[in-house]
Amino acid sequence: MGKKRISRGKFEKMQQLSNNDGVIAALAIDQRGSMVKMMETAVGPDKYSVDMVYEFKELVSEELTKYVSAILLDEQYGFKGMAAKNPNSGLIMSYEKTGYDVSTPGRLPELLPDESCQRLLKKGADAAKVLVYYNPDEPKEILEKKHAFLERLGDEARTADIPVFVEPIVYDNEITDDHSPEFAKIKPKKVIDTIKEFTKDKYHIDVLKVEVPVLFKYVEGYTENGDPAVYTQEEAAAYFKEASDAATRPFIYLSAGVPTKTFQDELKFAAKHGAKYSGILGGRATWREGVPAYAKGGKEELVRWLDTKGKENVDALNDILKGATPWYEAYGGLDNIEVFDLNTAE
Repeated sequence: MGKKRISRGKFEKMQQLSNNDGVIAALAIDQRGSMVKMMETAVGPDKYSVDMVYEFKELVSEELTKYVSAILLDEQYGFKGMAAKNPNSGLIMSYEKTGYDVSTPGRLPELLPDESCQRLLKKGADAAKVLVYYNPDEPKEILEKKHAFLERLGDEARTADIPVFVEPIVYDNEITDDHSPEFAKIKPKKVIDTIKEFTKDKYHIDVLKVEVPVLFKYVEGYTENGDPAVYTQEEAAAYFKEASDAATRPFIYLSAGVPTKTFQDELKFAAKHGAKYSGILGGRATWREGVPAYAKGGKEELVRWLDTKGKENVDALNDILKGATPWYEAYGGLDNIEVFDLNTAE
């Protein structure tokens, strides 16, 4: 087999987004509507102002990008965070509209109408991120729309020479509570089928940002609050390994809003059982407790929290990520990569 070819723009940006070990140790704070709700709930509707969301994202970025390899931000609420990030930290920008049209079947994805990969690049992005709700058991006509959407996205990112991160969030049309034991039973197959689909070459997805293949709070030995054990540890381990083996491109885990300790347990469990994940884009598990700190004591209290507990959370994750696999191992290692210039390519 010959060397795997990667364009120079994509290769250099992937390295910029990774730490010295080739692992993507990234922080996600691109929440939009949910971030507004979180802040409004914490400070109270009477005191809430959108400037608080701007400032929160700015301070999280300013303080925590000293310790992470990259940060994921949205321009709508995170423009101050983009300006405040550490220059050594890579920037991933959200490219999808938040949420979906509930009046149309299939949770169809939509890109921000005033953005393009070219524009994100000019704004300093090292990658574009697109979230897609995906149910591999949907009717064919809905799946075809999503597949075509991601093929177009992949081609656009190739032309702009920027990596694209795709975040498929699985769901089911019958079992709508995706935190329930019932959903826990069907989640592994959905995640594995989704990874099989989107690591196909035709999509040109550079990094898959995926959920862990189980609902971890239902794994035997990790249950709390009277939750049932849906999976034995052996079953959970097999799902992690199967999902990892299905990926032919680099994949990273998202935190999916689970508690900090749960996310850490998931990552340790994944590495222990042979999942070759190339890092994380961890969000609320890292900074969520900073919201009440900010609501209580404003900027000073948040900075104090970020410099102590926030940093501790990041340090703990960085330590766990020593068990992750460099992104370029999916291509057979750095020695197996041929970097080419897009403008002079044949």
